[in-house]
Amino acid sequence: MKFQTVCFVIIVKTGFAAGQDNLAFPDGFLLGAATASYQIEGGWDADGKGVNIWDTLTHEHPVFVDDAYTGDVADDSYHLYMEDVKQLKNMGAQVYRFSISWARILPEGHDTIINTRGIDYYNRLINTLLDNGIEPIVSIYHWDLPQRLQDLGGWPNIVLAIYTENYARVLFKNFGDRVKLWITFNEPRIFMGGYTSDTGMAPSINTPGIGDYLTSRTVLIAHANIYHMYEREFKQQQKGKIGITLTGFWCEPLTPDFTERCERYQQFQLGLYAHPIFTGHGDYPSVVIERVDNNSKVEGFTTSRLPKLTSEEVNYIKGTYDFFGINFYTAQVGLNGVVGGIPSRERDMGTIVLQDPNWPVSASSWLRVVPWAFRKQLNWIAKEYVNPPICVTENGFSDYGGLNDTNRVLYYTEYMKEMLKAIHIDGVNVCGYTAWSLIDNFEWLHGYTERFGVYAVNFDDPGRPRIPKESAKVLTEIFNTRKIPERFLD
Repeated sequence: MKFQTVCFVIIVKTGFAAGQDNLAFPDGFLLGAATASYQIEGGWDADGKGVNIWDTLTHEHPVFVDDAYTGDVADDSYHLYMEDVKQLKNMGAQVYRFSISWARILPEGHDTIINTRGIDYYNRLINTLLDNGIEPIVSIYHWDLPQRLQDLGGWPNIVLAIYTENYARVLFKNFGDRVKLWITFNEPRIFMGGYTSDTGMAPSINTPGIGDYLTSRTVLIAHANIYHMYEREFKQQQKGKIGITLTGFWCEPLTPDFTERCERYQQFQLGLYAHPIFTGHGDYPSVVIERVDNNSKVEGFTTSRLPKLTSEEVNYIKGTYDFFGINFYTAQVGLNGVVGGIPSRERDMGTIVLQDPNWPVSASSWLRVVPWAFRKQLNWIAKEYVNPPICVTENGFSDYGGLNDTNRVLYYTEYMKEMLKAIHIDGVNVCGYTAWSLIDNFEWLHGYTERFGVYAVNFDDPGRPRIPKESAKVLTEIFNTRKIPERFLD
């Protein structure tokens, strides 16, 4: 398939003079859009689905969500998935990245009870995509842990590494004959935050500097378990590819004196997961190990809060990838200083980050528009990890709604131009891009107050109609011509 033939060949550097030819996507480059199960599906208790941690949070603690809404119905994609495929087809998307709801497949979290109606739903979705010439990219886990597994302690409990492998095996058995691109985890750095506050991301457990680091070890081993299991049991027949999606905000030093602080920020944010998988020697970044070990000692802990990876685990985890998924949105300015409670990963990092007030804003407080940072982040990954195949699995802009979303159009075109510079000038091995998001959806703790979709959804209408915004029309043009339109040249 195209992804496999392009992604694993380093792209040759070319000149990047102003002109349409140099704003074109390479042959075989995959373009599409992305969503996640809890954010769009609804059907929260339909057809045998079990309860997940976001069901629990939104039902028991609605005050945690800005508008106190839930994902119980969301975009109702559980019933309207054909509408989503229709919009993808209309856009000319080659790929669709979506996630599978663990609790819809395994209501109790364990593989002892498999919900065949959940299997049927994803079979219908996958088959409809393929019938329309759209390749599925499937995320195995996108934040919606079954509540029964959280009751066992959730991600800080190492036993979840085994349960996740068992869950993934069910997916490979049922869908792997047609799904060839798999993402084990989406943004573990973000969902590990669910163990750092009792009023934040699900499951809202307040164990900062401890529960989040325990989560990192479990996730790394779970990822490696899935990769090795697929290699042993399925790869020869199914011939698919396995990756992980990480997230990074570029850190720009306030002055050259703060370059070291930004590098440290990168290692604590991106390197915490990427270093063990994508480097030849594996393990956590040395700066992370040293700082957490030292801070733990000063704080009176007998052992480090960062659980050590054994030499066997280091060797088991490193190299467990076929591609590097990256979600990229924005940048921050880095300077020296210490923030965060005692203990916390923020304090361990020893870098203060802020955003330049001159950068254009979005509807999200954390998301300012910084296109040049995209190219820098892609180059950092290429340099740090020997230019692995990179798939941009999320990139997008939030506003408050409306069909004439000019700022989103400018965001996409400017960021894509920087990505193409990284490809054509710098030789970064980027081989795919899925825009976040196909449709307006439930944005976690922000509910429906922020909109990322290129298709608008009226959540007051039971029919949940999908209506194309201006950005959908521009992406349609880009997907079909495979280049940035000349009118968006500088």
